Amino acid sequence: MRSALRAAGVEAADVEARLIAATASGKTTAQLLRDMTLYDTDEVEKRAADMLRRRLAGEPVAYITGVWEFRGLPMEVNPEVLIPRADTEVLADEAIAFLEGDRRDGRVLDLCCGSGCIGLAIADALPRARVTLADISAEAIEVSRRNAARNGLAERVGYVLCDAMAPPPVSLGSFDLIVSNPPYIASFDILTLDASVRDYEPIWALDGGEDGLDFYRAIVKGWTASLRRGGALMFEVGEEQAAEVMALMSEAGLRGAASVKDTRGTERVVKAFK
Repeated sequence: MRSALRAAGVEAADVEARLIAATASGKTTAQLLRDMTLYDTDEVEKRAADMLRRRLAGEPVAYITGVWEFRGLPMEVNPEVLIPRADTEVLADEAIAFLEGDRRDGRVLDLCCGSGCIGLAIADALPRARVTLADISAEAIEVSRRNAARNGLAERVGYVLCDAMAPPPVSLGSFDLIVSNPPYIASFDILTLDASVRDYEPIWALDGGEDGLDFYRAIVKGWTASLRRGGALMFEVGEEQAAEVMALMSEAGLRGAASVKDTRGTERVVKAFK
């Protein structure tokens, strides 16, 4: 399996081979390594071969295994939601750091939540925080519900079906922090994405309009009013978008706009305060 993945140019061939073998066995990778011979059956081999075929066809391993880890939390993923990226952990880290002061019991909105990974990471790190997960996709909301249950967070998280491009429902109230990883790929650039993203991940969670900034404009304009005084708005942004998004935030009257780099040195998060 590893050799086939390597031959197909998969960089993390060793890791993905273990993930596929473990999923085919119905076990965690740790259980697989501990009891390898117990799962060496024709049935497991058949399942693994089918998963390998899907991976070699280009399907992301996260959709094949159905689970991906985000900040130490196992997250269910399927083609209705984006696969959580390590880059997005920078946004979760910044959000947690902001709340850890005197806002540990603050209200948090994860807008365009998808799998719920950002909001659930916040809820996991800060048990007193009150987190609401919001998305326009009913399927995404259901995935986020299951992820909350999977990680023992169901009783501390709320959900709302809403459109980030429209004004917020009055019933939502106000928040100490709004975080969002919205669609931010320029429409034309979607054609240039790696096939594993372009052909498998949900297009509506990628397409940010002609210049990739449509959701930032709408959220800054429509949702800033939902921030409490002293609250923060934080975004994940694409490459070379940070300056433009910070300008939008400043024009809307938010203060202290700043960017935070990811591990590769790319400005990945922007934040500003009310």
